[in-house]
Amino acid sequence: MYRQSAFKKYNRIKKKLPLLLRNQINLIEDEIALNPYSSERKKGDLKEIFVKKFPLLEEEYLLAYKVNEGEREVIFLAIGGHENFYRDLKRYLNLSS
Repeated sequence: MYRQSAFKKYNRIKKKLPLLLRNQINLIEDEIALNPYSSERKKGDLKEIFVKKFPLLEEEYLLAYKVNEGEREVIFLAIGGHENFYRDLKRYLNLSS
């Protein structure tokens, strides 16, 4: 099992979500920590990023993360709905790198 960590922005967003959604996210985070390479790997600018898609309350959510194999760590980057998700993720990663 991989160790889990998250960007501050990810934690702030998650904290504001309804309890039902936070509980579902916790389960998905644990699932990812067991097998981080099971999700879809992005291409191009986001080639180091994996995205797990999951439905909840009739909406599709995306959870972006990357894997630090040297530390055996999964780093959660962003969570949100599909609209503008990748654009916002690119913008955020460029600001924080």
